[in-house]
Order: sequence, then C-alpha cells, then structure tokens
Amino acid sequence: MHRVYLSLGSNVGDRAANLYTAIDHLRALERTQFLAASALYETQPRVVEDQPDFLNACVAIETQLNPHVLLAELIKIEQTMGRVRLFDKGPREIDLDVLLFGQVQINDPDLQIPHPALCERAFVLVPLAEIAAEVRHPTHQQTISQLVENCPDTGWVRKVSDPLAAQY
Repeated sequence: MHRVYLSLGSNVGDRAANLYTAIDHLRALERTQFLAASALYETQPRVVEDQPDFLNACVAIETQLNPHVLLAELIKIEQTMGRVRLFDKGPREIDLDVLLFGQVQINDPDLQIPHPALCERAFVLVPLAEIAAEVRHPTHQQTISQLVENCPDTGWVRKVSDPLAAQY
C-alpha cells in the first residue's frame, strides 16, 4: 500500500457538494482505503484570477494502484462529475491532483510527483498540513508544516468549516 495525498478544488456550482461527491468517488476506488480529510478552505484564485473563489481540501488515502492508474481514475472522476477543460487553470466543478505518492518521484509529461507547484501554493499546503504536518517532501526534505511557513504564495486561505473531517 502507498500513502497518497490528494488535493481537491472546486469553484463552479455547489462547491462543497462537489468536494463531497469527489470524496465519495475516492472512497469507492478499488484497492484503495480512504484515511483522512482536511477541513474546507475558501481560497483566492491563483494564476487565472478572474474567476470565482475556490473551496479546497486535501485527503489522504492508501492505495495499491500505481501512480499512472490512480491518475487515470482521478481523471475519470473529474469527467464523471462534469469537468470540462476549457482552458488551463480556468473555472472547474472539480479538480483532483496527486500531491505526494509516498516518497515516489515521477517526472513524466502526463504525471509529475511530487506535484511541481506544491511548495508554492498556500491553498494546497494549508489543508495538507492539517492531515500531514510532519510528512517530508521527497525532494525539498522539509515537512509540510515547514513548507507552509516558507510558502511564497500571498493569496488568502480561509478555513470555513470542518464538514469533510466531521463527515469522513
């Protein structure tokens, strides 16, 4: 089994319901056990700023799936939930990203692990620290808590509630 951390984000429709639905899909993945979820965080859009605010969360799973198969399953979940990629970093019903896959490092055109922008995104690091504070980044050799402290992202991240942690 591999310990995997995923980020979830939504800024279209019922954002919280989208995150709950995505978690239900993750819980149904074969050869995968759902472990933990962070609280919900409302966050400012980054990169493409002219779009609605996001709700973000992070989850921990253990899986026997290999990284590429897991990615394919995440893409299926996004498609099932109606995600249409009109342009990169644009509005979306759901966005699922592999952040960390144990200590595995992959640098393929279609999959990069650890996520290449993880250390630069407060909207991912803050919820991740809630469930993986002492986990070490495989290449930076800092804990997630240390990465939060050193994160250059100046966008706001506001904890809005604990429904994910409470429900799951």
